[in-house]
Amino acid sequence: MIDDDRGIPRSEAGPAPWVLDVLLGIGVALTVSLVIAADISRDQPDAWAYLWAVGLGALMLVRRRYPVVVVALSVVAVVAYYAAGNPPIGVAVPLAAAVFSAAEYGRIGAAIIASASVMTISVVYRLADDQDPSFVVGYDLPGHALLLAGAVALGDSVRSRRELRRQAAQIAELTAERYAREAEQRVLAERLAIARELHDSVGHALTVVTLHTQVVEDALGSDDAEVRRSLKAIADTTDATFTDLRRTVASLRKDGVASRALLRISDLESATIPARQAGLDVQLRVDLRSTPSPTVEAAVYRLVQESITNVVRHADATRVDVDVHETPDGMISVSIADDGQRAPRAPSAAAAEGGNGIAGMRERAHLLGGTFSAESRGSGFAVRASIPLEVVEK
Repeated sequence: MIDDDRGIPRSEAGPAPWVLDVLLGIGVALTVSLVIAADISRDQPDAWAYLWAVGLGALMLVRRRYPVVVVALSVVAVVAYYAAGNPPIGVAVPLAAAVFSAAEYGRIGAAIIASASVMTISVVYRLADDQDPSFVVGYDLPGHALLLAGAVALGDSVRSRRELRRQAAQIAELTAERYAREAEQRVLAERLAIARELHDSVGHALTVVTLHTQVVEDALGSDDAEVRRSLKAIADTTDATFTDLRRTVASLRKDGVASRALLRISDLESATIPARQAGLDVQLRVDLRSTPSPTVEAAVYRLVQESITNVVRHADATRVDVDVHETPDGMISVSIADDGQRAPRAPSAAAAEGGNGIAGMRERAHLLGGTFSAESRGSGFAVRASIPLEVVEK
């Protein structure tokens, strides 16, 4: 439960606000009554003086809701008390709680004006009444001024501390929300990473299986050797895919790196096998002087693998050029270009316009701080990416 006045949980705030106000009101009434009863001037106070003290205490019950009204009524009450001829009790004691409350709730200007007004009225009245100026100004006035200034300063200090607690609570709440969002984003990012891994691995495997299934259908009964080669390729691809899937699932139980760390740029030749088996002329060029991080190697491998898969599935091509090299500015440039025709099954239409493969490749490059493009050329389709050579592993 939240305390409206303090902005912090009730369990941390202590007693209810109205209890504190009642106690403060009782304290004000008793304190002023004791000062009246002290009868410094030997004038006998009447019952109305004590009733006045009770009224000052009662004002504390509404000090939170109407702090300026309370301090204004307190000033009027002090002036009325002396106008009625009651025994002198000073001006600081009956006014201190009211100016404290005004400063506590952000009305410090009203507290200062009220204090200055009452002291000015008191000094002018007492000097006009032929009281000793040295006593009034030199002795009595500084004490009252210090007491009222202390009450105002204490009230403002309480307000400042309460505001700091409120801000700290808000910061803690916002921090918790940010951590929750970051955790959710990390989970989503890992899901997307796993989805990309599965898409690239399974999509590549299904392309190979589909290709060789068609070869088996065409060669069945006429070329047993070709049938055996195609069936072996299907079996090898299926086995490799199951191995990849096991690594991917194992990464869910670890840190998500296991399945990606085993994909190397030095193994890019295996990524081009489907294109070679489909009869395409594949030109693979790799020129790296440095050793990239495992994350970058896995990303480059998947970019080439997915691009080759798209060429086999969608492009009516005869040649594909794969170029991976290190640039002078510390980047790895990846280019996969084919000479396929745009019609009837060009990759620009089938893959670039909403396929998950292009989107996944773009995400891989951008997540590593690189760039990516996929577009049709005059003849064929080209995928290009540039990825920083060194990536800090998280």
